[in-house]
Amino acid sequence: MEIARRHDWRVTTARAREIQLELAAEICRVGTVISPKLVAGVDVSVNRFAGTGTAAVVVLRYHDMEIVEIGLVTERVEFPYVPGLLTFREAPLILAAFEKLTVTPDLVMVDGQGIAHPRRIGLAAHLGLCLGIPAIGCAKSRLIGEYAEPENESGSYTELSDKGEVIGAVVRTKAGVKPVYVSIGHMIDLPSAIDRVLDCCRGYRLPEPTRLAHIAAGRVTGNIKNQISNVKNTNQN
Repeated sequence: MEIARRHDWRVTTARAREIQLELAAEICRVGTVISPKLVAGVDVSVNRFAGTGTAAVVVLRYHDMEIVEIGLVTERVEFPYVPGLLTFREAPLILAAFEKLTVTPDLVMVDGQGIAHPRRIGLAAHLGLCLGIPAIGCAKSRLIGEYAEPENESGSYTELSDKGEVIGAVVRTKAGVKPVYVSIGHMIDLPSAIDRVLDCCRGYRLPEPTRLAHIAAGRVTGNIKNQISNVKNTNQN
């Protein structure tokens, strides 16, 4: 895959915030993905002791969630851990993993925030802009915003708001478990993002693309595809 190089990733924290503010205006918050054939899940695992990170991009067939291809990269993490600047720590690894792919997904689902971010450009939004592909943020935890707890039934959701602006949704993907935090990444509207996340769920808290990416990011040796297949029914609640 070809990746748009929008800026240097080796920057100061002050410059990183400036880049976010500059690019946030380019994020497209409208659109939908009609009949996607391939969906990619994205996650990163960081080894704090080794100072390395492993980025996994797992491409699935949308209709049956079967694995098509996996991009996996392990490299040193150069950027420090700074809340709100996670993109500059993880995106270089993720984009390198995307470059390994021989197919181009129609949709990207990221374990991270989209516009549910102080400067409205979290990891999913930034990646969507670099890739030029519709992207959704589906995070396990809240970064900012206020919300009412959704009903307990699967598919229930409430709005996530910050300073009077709706920045995402708190979505119950499985009854009796914690919700996930869904937000626009790029080139998709919020209702479509919610629908796609729920459509990709297979009985677990996390949608299948990010669930399998999470598994892949934690396994860096051997036949990753076979390892994921062997643990595909592992409960990740």
